[in-house]
Amino acid sequence: MKFWLALATTALLSMSVHASVLTPEQLLERVRNERINEERLMQAREQDFLLAHNQQEQLLAAAKEELARQETRAAELKAAFAAAEQKLTEKEQQLKQQSGDLNELFAVVRQSAGDLAGQWHSSLLNVQYPERIDQLERLAKGRVLPSATQIESLWLLLLEDMAATGRVERMQVPVIDSKGQHNQQDVTRVGPFSAYSAHAFLAYTEGDYAFHALPKQPSGIGLVHNWATSTEPVMPLLFDPTRGTLIEQLQLQPTLLERVNQGGLVGWVIIALGAFGFLLAALRLFGLLSVVRSIRIQMKDLDKPTQNNPLGRVLSVLGPNPQLSDLETLELKLDEAVMQEVPKLEKGQGLLKLLATVAPLLGLLGTVTGMIVTFQAITQSGGGDAGLMAEGISQALVTTVEGLVVAIPLLFLHSVLNARSKGVVQLLEQQCVGLLALHIAGSKHCE
Repeated sequence: MKFWLALATTALLSMSVHASVLTPEQLLERVRNERINEERLMQAREQDFLLAHNQQEQLLAAAKEELARQETRAAELKAAFAAAEQKLTEKEQQLKQQSGDLNELFAVVRQSAGDLAGQWHSSLLNVQYPERIDQLERLAKGRVLPSATQIESLWLLLLEDMAATGRVERMQVPVIDSKGQHNQQDVTRVGPFSAYSAHAFLAYTEGDYAFHALPKQPSGIGLVHNWATSTEPVMPLLFDPTRGTLIEQLQLQPTLLERVNQGGLVGWVIIALGAFGFLLAALRLFGLLSVVRSIRIQMKDLDKPTQNNPLGRVLSVLGPNPQLSDLETLELKLDEAVMQEVPKLEKGQGLLKLLATVAPLLGLLGTVTGMIVTFQAITQSGGGDAGLMAEGISQALVTTVEGLVVAIPLLFLHSVLNARSKGVVQLLEQQCVGLLALHIAGSKHCE
């Protein structure tokens, strides 16, 4: 850098030399003037440096003075803190000596208040007495010794809870309906166990200070209405000894229609086949009863067979004057007539037996499909979400039950119809045999 500066200076001097030629005296005078200017400039810079140095010295002295003052203050504050801490320790020791056994009593009071607050957080009585939880929490979390008034209020809260636990009363309290709207309603409360409005069972959620109408109502609300309107001294009334847990579980219990829907398409097919089978069995049973009644009517007048019953149609084969000379042919005709009546009497029994056989097979099909859905849910969620698996398990179990519920009665109905039809056939055969025996005996008597 110095080299380039010297080179530039030389160039300028050479240019100035070419521009104007100076005499030695002029050059000497010019150099002296430049030196004087440089000395003045150096003196000015030195003055500025000395001035800045003096300012820095002053700032350093002020900072040291402030540091010493703060250190002194810190020592004073430390001494004051130590003195205050010592005084606080002495006061606490003095308080401990003066309170004596009251500390244990106050500790028991605080603990009891905390335990009661934890137990009463989910109590139905909070709707009627919403301020008692705050009182208990203030007493349990207080850092000062409770006063006699606070201890007395705790005692009164206990008495109030005991009295309310043994009462069945009606009151006006806020109720949140199924749409989320708050309104005042007449509520019947059975101690801390159950609460009912005019048309619904009510539940309580911690912190709401209002009753909730259950979205799905268990049966038995009519007993509450009867109790409210009755003038009898003793009336039955439902209550939940678990203080709401049982009612919450009852509303989770699915209805019959929900159970059927859990079976899915296979379940509905089983129910449709079962309904068809029961209808078929009922029709055939009424038909056989009608046949038996018509046969009994025909048995009272065997000489005049009619075509509206099996026995009349079989007897019409003999005719008014049967040829007893060819007894074997006559017997064959009667057997043929009886055999022609058997399909009519056993009509629908094969289909009924088929339905009884198919129903459990369809239940097994629903079980397999339900397990497939379950395994798919396990694959997707890794088995951590039971709600996803519940649908497949419900379908597997419900369809099995539906298949058995349909198959077992259909088997009994098939057995009943089979026995009835065989009884009718046996009756026809007995009447035919008896009629032949009667004709044969009559012919021998004539001879």
